[in-house]
Amino acid sequence: MKSLVRLLAKKKLKLSIVESCTGGLLASSITSISGASKIFNLGLVTYSNGAKIKFLKINKNIIKKYGAVSHECCLAMANNLSKISKANINVSITGIAGPSGGTKLKPVGLVYIGIKKGKKIQVNKCLFNSKKRSSIQKATVKKTLNLILRASK
Repeated sequence: MKSLVRLLAKKKLKLSIVESCTGGLLASSITSISGASKIFNLGLVTYSNGAKIKFLKINKNIIKKYGAVSHECCLAMANNLSKISKANINVSITGIAGPSGGTKLKPVGLVYIGIKKGKKIQVNKCLFNSKKRSSIQKATVKKTLNLILRASK
């Protein structure tokens, strides 16, 4: 984590995050590092569909058609965050942390992580095996930090 903050600071890159299933855990883990104020721009927790629609301006038809936990919603979250934040790297997370709420098509542990750097955007679909909420949230944060690190190089 310290190495990520140092790398972003060295490259003068700003980071913004919008989280759903991790509830601010990613933002908290980054801002717990000394020097994070040089790189951390904005952190939003848009936990409800209403918040995604109201604050991120996610088209409600995306949520209606694909669901909040979808490639399409994650993509829109990252794109719309970049319009608000003006950061170099914009990250979006949406998923099902469990232990309930999963379905056959969207099981507990399904998480989408979007990373937008400049004009390039990538949405990663992850399926974490744990059925424990905190384990899924921590695994999501760890995976996201690695993806940010990779995008920063």
